[in-house]
Amino acid sequence: MNISTRIYREELNGSDRLNVPAKRFGIQFGLLLEPYIYAVTAKLAPEYSGGYWTMYRLSNGGFYMTPNSDERFKVMSPNGYEASLSADALGTTSCLFAYSQMSFTAGLAFADVCAEQYHLLREYMLDQPEAGRILGLID
Repeated sequence: MNISTRIYREELNGSDRLNVPAKRFGIQFGLLLEPYIYAVTAKLAPEYSGGYWTMYRLSNGGFYMTPNSDERFKVMSPNGYEASLSADALGTTSCLFAYSQMSFTAGLAFADVCAEQYHLLREYMLDQPEAGRILGLID
């Protein structure tokens, strides 16, 4: 019997915004990964212009962050797929792109962490309303 467990998210506040990413990614979060997520977002959604991001811890051990916005964003993937996404789905997509790219960093334990985070976030994303659009963008 295959029983799936729903994955929940918890918004990070206060010191958890520093501690949780540092625990998962180490110093590479602030130096490498976080700026890369912002850059990926700007490339995927040209109308994105920066701002505060909300961070989430997932019940399966994953982590992701999203622009704090009620806007929808037109997203254009390098594969040619285009979609309109909520800020949450845009953040999910950007994190998946960044984790995937960083997982190919040769010779670093950080690459393994990013690969694991990719799969944990993808598992969560598959149960979200915009999963089909996100899959179209990341494939």
